[in-house]
Amino acid sequence: MTRPPTALPRRRLLQAALAAGTAPVWLKWAHAAGDSIDRFALGVSSGTPRADTVVLWTRLTGADLPERVDVAWEIAEDERFERIAARGTEVAFETEAHSVHAEPAGLKPDRWYWYRFRALGQQTATARTRTSPAPDADVRSLRFATASCQRWDQGRWAAWSDLRARDPDVVLFLGDYIYEYGTPANRHEPRRHEGGRCRTLADYRARYAQYKSDPKLRDLHAQAPWICIWDDHEVDNDYAGDVDYDLSPDFHHRRATAVQAYWEHMAFPRAWKPDDGAMRIYTQFDWGRLARILAVDDRQYRDPQACPLKGHGGANTLPAKHCPQLFDPKRTLLGAPQEQWLANAWDRERGWNLLMQQTLMARLTHEPMSTGGRFWTDGWDGYPAARQRLLAGMVDARARNPVILGGDVHANVVSDLRMDFEREDLPIIAAEFCATSISSAGRDQAHMDKWKPLNPHVHLARSDTRGYQLFELRGDRLEAEIRHVVSPWDDDSPVASLARFTVEAGRPGVQDA
Repeated sequence: MTRPPTALPRRRLLQAALAAGTAPVWLKWAHAAGDSIDRFALGVSSGTPRADTVVLWTRLTGADLPERVDVAWEIAEDERFERIAARGTEVAFETEAHSVHAEPAGLKPDRWYWYRFRALGQQTATARTRTSPAPDADVRSLRFATASCQRWDQGRWAAWSDLRARDPDVVLFLGDYIYEYGTPANRHEPRRHEGGRCRTLADYRARYAQYKSDPKLRDLHAQAPWICIWDDHEVDNDYAGDVDYDLSPDFHHRRATAVQAYWEHMAFPRAWKPDDGAMRIYTQFDWGRLARILAVDDRQYRDPQACPLKGHGGANTLPAKHCPQLFDPKRTLLGAPQEQWLANAWDRERGWNLLMQQTLMARLTHEPMSTGGRFWTDGWDGYPAARQRLLAGMVDARARNPVILGGDVHANVVSDLRMDFEREDLPIIAAEFCATSISSAGRDQAHMDKWKPLNPHVHLARSDTRGYQLFELRGDRLEAEIRHVVSPWDDDSPVASLARFTVEAGRPGVQDA
C-alpha cells in the first residue's frame, strides 16, 4: 500500500517529539520495549456478546501508520487455532484512531472462543471470549461481575487481577471507564493523568490509550467479553444531554468528540458508530431462558438536574423543600422513548431481569424525612417521578425476579426497593446492588454511617471500600459477593470478601448469605 504523502513528515515530527519528551502518551508506550513499535500496545478486547457473534476490538499504535491499514483477524474453537470458526480483514482508518471492530458471524451459541489479530507483520497474543446462549436455551448458571469508576490517578487496579482469577462469563461495566480531569498540580500520587482536562478528540483518545496501557485491565479484557454503558466522566462530570457544569455554548461539540472516542475504544458494533454525538447504547441481551440483561443510558436523554448551583449546570445537594422542581412529574432521566422501550423490554418468561444502569436507584436521604429529606440531584433521587415510572413499569410488566445493578457513587450500597420508600408496609419489589469504584475515591464513611439509619431499606452502605461485585446466578437464586481491595495503591493488593448476600427466586429483596 502506498503511504500517504503526509505520513513521512508526521513520523519525523512524532519521533522528534518522542526524543524531546513531548510525544503523545500512546507513542511512549508503543516504544517502551525499544526501537521497534508495538502495533498492538493497547491490547485487545471483546464485547456485546450475542448467541451468534461477539465484537472483537483492537487499536493500532505507531507514529508512522498510514491513513488506512488492513488488519486480519481470526476466531477459533480451540486455543491452537486448529478449528477456525471465522476469519476476515477489517480496515483500520486514521479517522477512527486506527481502531478495529470485527464482527464474526455464524458462531455457535454458549461457547468459548479464542481470537487474535495480525497487521504490519505483527500478531497479538491469543485472547478469549464467548457467545451468549441461544435465547430459548435452558442455562444452568451465569457468573458475572459489575464494576465502574476506574480513575487512573486515585488508585491501582488490583481488583481486575482478582476478577480475572474468578473467571467470569461476562463483565458488566457500568460507566466512568475514563476520567476527563487533569491531575491537580498539587497532587503527588503514584500515577497521574497525562495532559490536562480532556476537551478535544485527541485528548480523549490519549486518555483511553493511557488507561488501556494498564496490564491488569488489558489482561481481563483478553479473558472475557464486556457489556459496557457510559456514565458522565467519559464526557464531563455531571453533564446532562448538551448541558455541562459551565453551561458552555459549544458543549455539544465537545460531547460529540468524547462519544466518538468512546466508540473507538470499546468493543461495540460498527452500527453503533456515533453520528454527531448521538449513539444509542440502550439494548438487551438474553442469556438463554435464565436471564435478560437490560442496559440503559441515563446521560444522553435526561433533563438537566434540578436546582443547580447559581450560574452552573450539574448536580447539587439540597433539602427537597427548597427545590419543588425535583417533583415535577414531567422530568425524565432516561428520556420518554427509552422509558417506553424499557417498559416493553421487561421479561415475564425468563427467570431473572438484570437492569444495568449507572447509579444508585434506592432513595438515600441525607436528613430525616420528617424534614422533607435532603438529596443529591444527579442520581435517581433527583428524578423521583422518573424512578416511580420505571418501577411501576417493571411491576406492570410482571418482570420476573428483577435485580437493579448500579455504580457511580463510589460506595457499595445494597438495598431493597419499594414503590414508596416511606411505606415499609408495601411489598419489596426488587433488590439493588450498587457497586463501589474500582479505584475512584469515596466520601468519608462517617457520612454513610449517619445516613444509613435514615434509609431502613439499605442493608449495606460502605464508601470506604474499592473493588467490584461478583455474582453467581442460577434459576433458584442470585448469590452476590462484595470484593474489597485491601490497599488501593498496592498494585498487587490482596482482595478480600467484604460481605455476601442472596436473592431467592420468587422472593424479592436481599437476604444475608
